[in-house]
Amino acid sequence: MIERKQHLVALFDLLEQHPVVGLVGPRGVGKTVLARMLALETQVPATFYDLADPADQARLAEPVLALKDARGLVVLDEIQRAPRLLEALRELVERPGLEARFLLVGDATPALEQGALAGHAAFHTLEGLRLDEVGEAELDRLWLRGGFPAAFQAEDERAAAGACRALVRSFLERDLPRPGPRTPAEALERLWTMLAHLHGQTLRVSELGRSLALGDAQVRRLLGALERAMLVRCLPPFREQLPKRQVKAPRVYLADTGLLHALLGIGDRRALLGHPKVGASWTGFALAQVVSRLRVRPEECFCWATHAGAELDLLVMRGDVRLGFAFQRAEAPRTTRSMHVALADLRLTRLDVVHAGERTFPLGERLRALSLARLLDDLEPF
Repeated sequence: MIERKQHLVALFDLLEQHPVVGLVGPRGVGKTVLARMLALETQVPATFYDLADPADQARLAEPVLALKDARGLVVLDEIQRAPRLLEALRELVERPGLEARFLLVGDATPALEQGALAGHAAFHTLEGLRLDEVGEAELDRLWLRGGFPAAFQAEDERAAAGACRALVRSFLERDLPRPGPRTPAEALERLWTMLAHLHGQTLRVSELGRSLALGDAQVRRLLGALERAMLVRCLPPFREQLPKRQVKAPRVYLADTGLLHALLGIGDRRALLGHPKVGASWTGFALAQVVSRLRVRPEECFCWATHAGAELDLLVMRGDVRLGFAFQRAEAPRTTRSMHVALADLRLTRLDVVHAGERTFPLGERLRALSLARLLDDLEPF
């Protein structure tokens, strides 16, 4: 079992500050395992309810009565199955003398994050395994298989690919909301597959709509469902007052490379290295590792491009610090005119060219070649 210590520390900190903490993330990412690890390590009594279990549902049929005398840590797993519980929890946490802390485990939904507990709860997002959790020696394995534990820890590449395909089917059949009455049922799967082929490219909703024979509003609704399920990440464009026309559309990435490879029909390393999307896959993977390593929020991350051809794969902004990142799957990275334009126009603190070689070294003033294999050593978190 991989210990996810950074997430455990974050949850302990949140539970000290808030009566209710939500642990959210896609199915299969390890939320229940992490919650049980937390329950084992806490210094207070812990009670675990699985709301997928009819027996636990029955125990909580009258939630205020069942939980009013709770002590220590109360874990409510699969909370999205019991939306009525959220109203009961609000009533409980507003009572004086509460001696329990509640950890809600489930999918990120508007009902959970913006509903009855708004203002009473804090939330922590659990994504797939990252480089700082599995170690740099497992970099290629993590890229090929993705960060879902069932795939990453599978016996071999064939089993890992099978686990990713099963996850795709599970999301489509059980977890993602059904399209509306005017949207064909298979549209969500077709859109997800198209987005896999667009991984790392500019998102153009109208073009997707024409390919799917759907209106722009329908495409945005389906895309929103994939984003809320944390399966797709749209990197928003950064725009500033410049004497240049800037691209206003986001870039789209699948959040997990294992699922990306499953949707592209890639089953092993040999197939990946010979696939036309190998560069885009590596870029999306490296970008996710950089964002995770920096420990930045989604609203601090952008892409940038101009109609004249200058572009930056990732711009991270926090306060006065502006960090730029370009990604090259190459042993010997090189600088480009586009990088120098981004350095000057965006007034970057530094621009790193993240590459597949083994060394990190300077490329010029405020320019550095950053080895992905040395990311944990050479890139400091904010």
